[in-house]
Amino acid sequence: MYIDSHCHINFPDLAERLPEIFGKMAENQVSHALCVSVDLPDFPQVLALAEQYPNVYASVGVHPDYEDTPEPTLDELIRLADHPRIVAIGETGLDYYRLQGDLEWQRERFRTHIRASRATGKPLIIHTRSASEDTIRILQEEGASPQAGGVAGVMHCFTESQAVADAAIELGFYISFSGIVTFKSAKDLQQVARTIPLERMLIETDSPYLAPVPFRGKTNEPGYVRHVGEFIADLRGISAAEVARQTSDNFFKLFGIKP
Repeated sequence: MYIDSHCHINFPDLAERLPEIFGKMAENQVSHALCVSVDLPDFPQVLALAEQYPNVYASVGVHPDYEDTPEPTLDELIRLADHPRIVAIGETGLDYYRLQGDLEWQRERFRTHIRASRATGKPLIIHTRSASEDTIRILQEEGASPQAGGVAGVMHCFTESQAVADAAIELGFYISFSGIVTFKSAKDLQQVARTIPLERMLIETDSPYLAPVPFRGKTNEPGYVRHVGEFIADLRGISAAEVARQTSDNFFKLFGIKP
């Protein structure tokens, strides 16, 4: 069985057809999904899905791209994370691609999430784009690694270099691959997917975005994570069953979920 470690099934494109979404998950041997929070106003919808469906878990956090949204406080994140269906803090991180100018507010928001992770013992879901150097630096400064008293987490929808993957793994993080790894243009990313330890890998859809080949350009959904797993299995010359088993084991271990 596969697990979609990062999706947004509360977004309108997917929320309006949940029975179909769950049916396709079953058809594609996708057993669980983690619905990831991007801002606090929509967090109740995310939590409601996790409360309603036993194979859905949730996170709490505010995405770095969301500039005009209520700013989370440390106390607020800690309070909202105090729920058995909330298994992670995020998604959080840095994005210097979409937003320009003085982004110190983004870095401070990131630090708040890391501190919430340390306080709650729940792992981080990290978004980083065009900001890997600062992302790794702030994770180090805030003690996000288990060696420093943190609980690490996952670098989601990974598109960075081998060096960034190695630095993240050294901090105790997992690396999660989305449908981007199946794109013909993603040769460098495919090499990273070949070389990192399978014991540090997750797979995801980031749906409704970034559908893998052969669905590229269409609305993505959790059932399509199977195609990410199968592609990585072919890259590594191993069975799809091995990728499914190990990435599922990694998911349960990272997020402290009993299989």
